[in-house]
Formats: sequence, structure tokens, C-alpha cells
Amino acid sequence: MKAEITMPALSGTMQTGRITRWNKAVGEAIKKGEAVAEVETDKAILDVEAFADGVLAGPLAELNTDIPVRQVIGYIVDTSEATKTDAGGAARTAATTAPHADGLQASPYARALARDLELDLSQIRPGPGGIIHAAQVLASALAPEDADLRHGPPYTIERPSMLRAAVARNMSATLDTPTFLISSRFATVSLHAAAKQAGLSLTLALTRACALTVAEDPWFNHIWTRQGLARRSRVDVGIAVDTGDGLITPVLRDAAGRPLKELMEDWRILLGKVKKGRIYPEDYQGASFYLSNLGVFPEIERFNAIVPVGASAILAVAAAGGDGRADFTLSCDHRVIFGADAARFLQRLGKRL
Repeated sequence: MKAEITMPALSGTMQTGRITRWNKAVGEAIKKGEAVAEVETDKAILDVEAFADGVLAGPLAELNTDIPVRQVIGYIVDTSEATKTDAGGAARTAATTAPHADGLQASPYARALARDLELDLSQIRPGPGGIIHAAQVLASALAPEDADLRHGPPYTIERPSMLRAAVARNMSATLDTPTFLISSRFATVSLHAAAKQAGLSLTLALTRACALTVAEDPWFNHIWTRQGLARRSRVDVGIAVDTGDGLITPVLRDAAGRPLKELMEDWRILLGKVKKGRIYPEDYQGASFYLSNLGVFPEIERFNAIVPVGASAILAVAAAGGDGRADFTLSCDHRVIFGADAARFLQRLGKRL
């Protein structure tokens, strides 16, 4: 019996994954639940676990290649005999698993649509199962054109990490959000002192202050949807973290209602996951409010942040100046929050700080 191992969909937004390592070679025995490969997603490196006992059989998908979710990356067989004809399969990509190899796979409608729109199918990323459908063709047609680099300096194309590619997609998805900015300057000396006394980082203290302020003004816990305004039942705060290779926003759940000690421990665990590259979708998705703190860079006097999809506001905090005051800039979705709402929010936040 020969069963397919497919690229798992490890989050609701994951479209492709990259295999960074095969933990087993073709012909090696594997146990159910054992990690047979490591996959890089848009946020982390996660394990692909075997779904049954058996022997790993090739051909195996190539390392560091973008592979659509649910596409075959290898096989499990119940006897090592099935692998004899494929010794060395671990070192090459299967024709059936390489995107756009073994003849291009596209639906008849997708081919016709691409022809009408004068698009090259070989330049379109396939959908689930490695097949190009009309949705992928339309997405390619509506995507902004690439810059024309022919008349500038010589260049080479580098593949972005999954994280950087995900950030680019998420930022592009915010283009339809009508956003306005509003700023205040607040003294942060008292907050620094209180955070130090409580054993908190300044970022965690700011997170708590923001969460309590959001809880006082329900509009900041709403988001706009096509069905209507969705009101969240608790305040989950996403906090921007620089990984060195991109941006990730671990989420502190119920940041207004839970004890500070619990939040401190959760934040410690989340930062550990980020450092190890083992953060999961449930760790960084679903925030209702966001915070971006660049106060550790003394040169940054003011900046504004982009409102992420799924939230109505994000607060950007710059470094404190010589007078001990820092710039706080609130970016808001104007479909949900109006100027007076944002002004009152900053008033309450300033008093709390």
C-alpha cells in the first residue's frame, strides 16, 4: 500500500510551504506521529508528522521550493521493497510535486481566462493540489505590476523568506482600509518607573494600558465586515516583534481581564517561540488591537503604523525625547472609528499612563 504525504495547511492563510529538511531518507522506517520533515510557513518552521507506521518512499519534494498546500511531497509504504526502485529519490524533486513541472496543470477555464487576459500561465502560482484555477488567474491579473528594472543597475532576483512574503501579502490586503492618523505626546517617566517596580517590560506595560483603554471604549474592539460590525467579547492585543527577518505579532489574549502575572508568563513563552521559530498560527492570529513600540530606537521621534486586517486600530509609540515625552500615533479604520472617538481614546490612555 502506498499513501501520499501532502503539504499540510498549517493555518487558514497558508497557501504554500517550503520543506527545509527531510528528517528521514527514502527507505527508512517511520512511526506514526514521528516528524518526517520540517516545513517553513509564513511565520515559523513546523513539523510534518507521519500519519501511519511504514517506510518513507520517494520521490520526495525538493528542499526550499514553494509547494502549494495539499500537494504530494512524498509517500509512506508498508514495505521497504517499494522504495528499491527509487534509491536517490530523496535528492530530487518529483515531477508530480514540482510546481509547473510534468506538463502545466490548469483547468480549461483557467487556461481560457489566462489567454483572454494575455497572461503567462507559467508565471501564475497554482492553487491547492498544484492546479491553477480561475481564482489564481484573476488574482494574478489584479495584482499590481512589477517595477521595470531593465533600465537601472544590474540585479539578481532573491526569493523572500516565507515570513517576508506573508508580510507583503498582509500589507497589500490593507489597501482598501480607509485610515486616518491622530497623535498625542505623553510623559512616560511614571510608566517606566511603575513597569520597573512591577518587573514588567515597557512594551508589556503599554500593552496592559492599551487593553484597559480599549475595554472602556467598545468601538475599538469592533471590526468592519461585509456582514456588519463584529464586536469582540474580549481584548486580544497583537504586539509587533522584530525577528530580524521580518515582522510578527504575537497575541496576548484577554489582555484587559487577566492578572498581570499570567500575561507576563504568556509573553515570556511567546517570545521564546518567536526566538526559536516555533510560533504557531494560534499564537499570532486574531488580535483585536495592535501595538508597535519603537521606543528602543532613540532616533525615532514619530512614526505611523498600518492597521492590520482584522482590527480597527494600531498604536505606534516612538522614543521619548529629552523632556521625557513620547509621540503616540493612533492609526484607525475610519469605517469604525471617527476622529472624536480616537481623541477620547488618547485622552483616556494619557490619563492612565
